[in-house]
Amino acid sequence: MALDPETVRLLRRHERAQRRLPEERWSPTSPIFTAGSGAAVQPSYLTHRFHKLVSASGLPPVRLHDLRHGAATLALASGTELKVVQGTLGHASIVLTADTYVSVLPQLYRDSARATARLVLKAVRATNRKIGKVRDST
Repeated sequence: MALDPETVRLLRRHERAQRRLPEERWSPTSPIFTAGSGAAVQPSYLTHRFHKLVSASGLPPVRLHDLRHGAATLALASGTELKVVQGTLGHASIVLTADTYVSVLPQLYRDSARATARLVLKAVRATNRKIGKVRDST
């Protein structure tokens, strides 16, 4: 899996901060995100903390797992190929990815319509030029 440069930068900064912890709280084989004791953060804590942050933000309720759906949708909206999204999510089948995790954004429909129209109009113009040349030569 690939990460963008900004995420890599933030993870490296986090690792440098972790390395400054006492040896009993961090080692190179420690989890990336740990509690103050150096132990792995429990999933239930992350879920609880996430819900508190969402509530405080004033945004509509969303489950932590919904971020996976959102990430897949945003990746597609950015032009990422469905096969790449499938690999990122770790799915064996592209059908599972398309049917389960990807909701198409309305903007993608508009972009598709515009792109299709551009191709059709380009072909029409090319055909008109050919027809015009035939008429001019007769």
